[in-house]
Amino acid sequence: MDVGGSINTRKHYGGIIMIVSVNKENENVWAEMCVALWSDLTVDSVIKMSHEGLFKNEFLYYDGEDAAAFLSLSLRSDYVEGTNSCPVGYIEGLYVKPEFRRKGIAEKMIDHAKEWSKQYGCSELASDCTLDNEASQAFHNSVGFTEANRIVCYITHL
Repeated sequence: MDVGGSINTRKHYGGIIMIVSVNKENENVWAEMCVALWSDLTVDSVIKMSHEGLFKNEFLYYDGEDAAAFLSLSLRSDYVEGTNSCPVGYIEGLYVKPEFRRKGIAEKMIDHAKEWSKQYGCSELASDCTLDNEASQAFHNSVGFTEANRIVCYITHL
């Protein structure tokens, strides 16, 4: 669902704008962080996918003048593991640059995701991570998520 980032796209902390929607002026720094999180992508492919509408609700966190983190959100209307409502706000990606970690930035991004989701009528926010990403699992638990399930996914070529 294309909802854009127009609702609550700027978050103020101490009078300084810290969370902003990704736009043409900041898409390169956002794309670089996407590649740091999703290493199978390239900056060019991320920007191309964004221009094709595949990344619709993207946010950057600024620490002063420095882009420190990004958050990718969606609204999912299909089944989301462990949820009981529709639509569900979904964290597609969250990345904080290493030099900015352990400063509460990821927690602020989660707060932003919750507020954003509520503004679109969601009563639940969901996320996922790989089974071997213990740091992400610990983070999710620390910010109030509960594990819904563990699955192994399969495909077959046709």
